[in-house]
Amino acid sequence: MADAYGSIAKKIAHWCGHQSTFLLALSVIAAWILTGPIFGFSDTWQLVINTGTTIITFLMVFLIQNTQNRDTAAIQLKLDELIRATQGAHNALLDLEELDEARLAEFRAKFQTLAADARGRLSRGETDTDTPET
Repeated sequence: MADAYGSIAKKIAHWCGHQSTFLLALSVIAAWILTGPIFGFSDTWQLVINTGTTIITFLMVFLIQNTQNRDTAAIQLKLDELIRATQGAHNALLDLEELDEARLAEFRAKFQTLAADARGRLSRGETDTDTPET
């Protein structure tokens, strides 16, 4: 069931990203506006667009979240592989997204210090491409 949902979500997300889909949505809005005088700009006329857009927005939230979760997981795996495969990289940085906020703050502080040191070296005309632990 999860595979079917993921597959369908992927196809719909791909379709929704096309220019033609935007033009279709724009056409629906234009048609709705043009029918306003025919229906006397009634409450029912307004309810039609409000209900339609609410339903579509509600469903799109889940679709976008699914797509974003999948993309984020893929990016994290690619970054983990780059860290793992890079000589001198810190393997402790693998899977950082699973750490709690306090542990992330520790890593962030360490790397902010490294960045400040590197900027200082650059301002003195030195390079910043070394391995910090050497």
